[in-house]
Amino acid sequence: MEAIKYIFSGHDSFQCRQLWLKKGFDFVKDENNFNDEDAVVKLGVGKNMVSSIRFWLKAFNIIDNKDIPTEFGFRMFNENGYDPYLEDEASLWLLHYQLVKNGYASIYSIIFNEFRKEKQFFNKETYVNYIKRIGENNADLNINENTIAKDFIVFANLYKNDPESKDVEDSFSGILSEIELLKTTGKGKEEKFYIENEQRDNLPVAVVLFSILDNLHYGNSISLNSLEFDLNSPGAIFALNRLGLMNKISEIVGESKDITFTDQAGIKELQF
Repeated sequence: MEAIKYIFSGHDSFQCRQLWLKKGFDFVKDENNFNDEDAVVKLGVGKNMVSSIRFWLKAFNIIDNKDIPTEFGFRMFNENGYDPYLEDEASLWLLHYQLVKNGYASIYSIIFNEFRKEKQFFNKETYVNYIKRIGENNADLNINENTIAKDFIVFANLYKNDPESKDVEDSFSGILSEIELLKTTGKGKEEKFYIENEQRDNLPVAVVLFSILDNLHYGNSISLNSLEFDLNSPGAIFALNRLGLMNKISEIVGESKDITFTDQAGIKELQF
């Protein structure tokens, strides 16, 4: 089995800003190169931010490893794309899904698929210790505590809502703060984060269906447990509790005659 490749750096400690993804997509679509001298001028950001924009485009599955726009990138950010300026909350849920499932920036898959199941309340220190434990069982993983800690701060800023910030473009309200997945308790050194499984009434059912259809590990029959607990399942990525998941499934089944939900001898399955 191939060893998992972990990436904890590349964003230069910049969380993704509101306009970066559209700006970066247009830059790449126009066949510009991030290494060009004039990339700073064309993107209108500092030099370190150029590499950060490139990182986030890859992390959100908007460009591939050769800096070519992906199908998802085109569908979302092209002129006639779904929502190039991210005005619909569904787009933010889709971006969150891509970030976790894509796995390019390792922290997002680790936190939503693994870490939060072990630690209900967590902070930078408990996360760094968790990664150090992964490192102990993985000879190929060189742990730099400082890098891991900075990566965690960027994660928190991406999801955390900071109502005190005034500047929209440079604020610490991350582009994924509106979906309200990450919550905090306590202040200062006592601050802890948590991601609670909820019903998620604000999560569009179409996004949940997309995440199920997009998962290559799912066949035509998927158990309720798999939908709730598997790697990159809707239960894991969207932090859905069982009631919330059942509500989404009911909506999916209600809207499509080709999808059914069965409960036979205690085996609950979604069937396509």
